[in-house]
Amino acid sequence: MFAEKLLAANPAYARANPDVPERIKKIKEQNRNYLAHEYFNRDWLPMPFARMAEWLTPAKLSYACSAHYLDQIDAVNLRPEQQTLLKELPDPMFRETVRDFCVNQQFRRDYWVKGARRLSVMEQGEAVRGQRVILVQPRADVSLKVTGSLGEATMQDAVYIPILDTLADHRPKALAQIERSVKEKGIGFAQLLQAVMVLTGSGALLAIQDEATTPKAKKYTDKLNAFLMNKARSSGDISYLASPVTGGGITVGRFQQLFLLAKSQGKKQPAEWAEFAWQVLVQQAQRIVKEGKTLENAEENLAELTAQANTFAEKQLPILKALGIA
Repeated sequence: MFAEKLLAANPAYARANPDVPERIKKIKEQNRNYLAHEYFNRDWLPMPFARMAEWLTPAKLSYACSAHYLDQIDAVNLRPEQQTLLKELPDPMFRETVRDFCVNQQFRRDYWVKGARRLSVMEQGEAVRGQRVILVQPRADVSLKVTGSLGEATMQDAVYIPILDTLADHRPKALAQIERSVKEKGIGFAQLLQAVMVLTGSGALLAIQDEATTPKAKKYTDKLNAFLMNKARSSGDISYLASPVTGGGITVGRFQQLFLLAKSQGKKQPAEWAEFAWQVLVQQAQRIVKEGKTLENAEENLAELTAQANTFAEKQLPILKALGIA
């Protein structure tokens, strides 16, 4: 690519900005559809946060918060002196601009609201406690490490383990319910709220819709998922299925979609799902690539699919059922 040729010529720009070569390397690893959408549209223009705020003000839109949960956790993003500096800045728009410099922010993911009305402390507490969440990773697989702008941080076992144990059955629970469960462990609501934010930011938890919305959404998500799973027979381009419980997309790979498709057709055992997926591949002269090596014979391919199907049945299927997908 041209950018690599330019960097190979050792331009002064690259010497003044030593992070650029690494940035280009990471861009090359990303999906080309994402790159086309993110970088090559006609009106792409980098801008500071303050300018975006200036543009949105005439539309009466005001900044609410980052859409990325981990951005809310200062302890994993800002050094103590940076936190002190930001607390001294009364202008919220300027404070966000300064924060971007502190963490070297490249892309922002923000919520902007029109006609914002602030809740009282009591109303806010009630609303937050009423929010329900669900654990979307196997309990044993949840990492107690998280990465912020300052690097990797380790979560406190005494706080996180009781919370995860409470959610281990993959059933939706309100924060008030979790609060009651972990109270005897000495975990206060502020600790619980931060832990939920961190776990949601790391992908272990998801916020869910109210119970009345889920059955209404399910008849539509079932149709969409049936279409996507059928599409997975010929392509792995779409690795998501829709959950009526969360109201969003859930990562489900091509083979896992084929396992679900087989299950929807009455095949009950993982070995049957694997055979179904293998026949789909055979029809298209496709083979599995494992650790960079193509598995050539039928026995190797079927063995790999069977192993994946067993893992899927044990770990992912219970979660997908809880999410209203399976």
